[in-house]
Amino acid sequence: MAKILVVDDDYSVAGPLIDYLRYRGNSVEYADNGKRGLELISLHFPDFIILDVEMPVLNGPKMAYRLLVEDCGRENIPILLVSGIANLRVIAEAIVRTPYFVGKPFTLEEIDRSIEKLMRERLPPHPRDT
Repeated sequence: MAKILVVDDDYSVAGPLIDYLRYRGNSVEYADNGKRGLELISLHFPDFIILDVEMPVLNGPKMAYRLLVEDCGRENIPILLVSGIANLRVIAEAIVRTPYFVGKPFTLEEIDRSIEKLMRERLPPHPRDT
């Protein structure tokens, strides 16, 4: 299946999601902040990233921007934003510039649909500095 990086500081959300993704046959790495996410990408280039917006150390939009700046193919990694913030659509479309996002709380069906769409289209984000 896919190599996925989940970056979310809330393990009560990330843990069950990771278990589900692994159950579905995916290889999953986990980081609890954007800085650690960038470190893991340099070790294990994922097929896509499931990324929270609000996190300590380095938030999701800033992590996405760093991927764009650091380049080396990282700018082409699709990002699925997953967050409970009220303006997730605005963040996804205006800041991270990804068409893939799911609000928390989410259902596994929503995650599956979003991943299927992402894997079919594979559109990279075009983040702007926040």
